[in-house]
Amino acid sequence: MSEQLNETDEQMRVTQKAIEMLRTVFDPEIPVNVYDLGLIYKIDYDLSDKTLHVDMTLTAPSCPAADFIMEDVRQKLVSIEGPEKVDLRLVFEPVWCHDMMSEEAKLELGFL
Repeated sequence: MSEQLNETDEQMRVTQKAIEMLRTVFDPEIPVNVYDLGLIYKIDYDLSDKTLHVDMTLTAPSCPAADFIMEDVRQKLVSIEGPEKVDLRLVFEPVWCHDMMSEEAKLELGFL
């Protein structure tokens, strides 16, 4: 039981650290981080192979800053202590919309 609790604690720690790091990544054209924009669809830390799996999207498939944003996300996630690999996937399902933003992001961008 305590081993399972330790695994859960480690998964939560890595997930929280991933969120902290993702909140430091910004689209150069939008003054809100990718996490609060709702661009992160999944964060899952697999302890069995020490891989951090992250699914994310962009505000638009033709985003001119896509390469910059993806590389920034990858570099920040790789810096987290614990995971040995990062599986970063760019997905477009479901399609991103304004409703996916946090309340803070909506307020910052004038949607509230």
